Amino acid sequence: MEDNLKKERYTTDELLELLRKKDVYQVSDVEFAILEATGDLSVMLKKENQPLTAKDVNVSVASIKEPQNVIMDGEILDEPLSTIGRNRAWLHIELEKLGVTIENVFLGQVNSYGELTVDLFDDKLQVASPQERPLIFSTLKKCQADLEMFALGTEVKEAKEMFTKNSKKLQEAIDKVFPILKG
Repeated sequence: MEDNLKKERYTTDELLELLRKKDVYQVSDVEFAILEATGDLSVMLKKENQPLTAKDVNVSVASIKEPQNVIMDGEILDEPLSTIGRNRAWLHIELEKLGVTIENVFLGQVNSYGELTVDLFDDKLQVASPQERPLIFSTLKKCQADLEMFALGTEVKEAKEMFTKNSKKLQEAIDKVFPILKG
């Protein structure tokens, strides 16, 4: 298709630049590409180079809602807060957990998991990332390990079976929620 590139007055370097803008660095990864009338390049990667999706591995995932902007330019936005069932008191507690004040927040968003993330006016300040999901995951793993330990520590057959059975059930639940909780 080199003739088509020449006809459209695109050099090889320009084609490679357009591919890089699509995060494609190796031409051999491309199944086909189309130069749109707008000058944009649409790219379809070869199947083996496409990112895996939950559907590819037969995993169901919860839908994600758009994040709600609850702080803009250091000002609290009450309407989005109430849309997600939160209030100013909750917001101040979350900001305190992150160790920031409202005046330092350029943009604050609450994701579909109810976690507040902030972007500060001063990019040099470090903000802690939300820890609720990783904490829930580690708590579940600890409970599952405790059940295994109880099963190993008892001589009573019925109790051993119960602990083993519930440990397996909890592990199945952990496997199902792992994509959500891995944070």
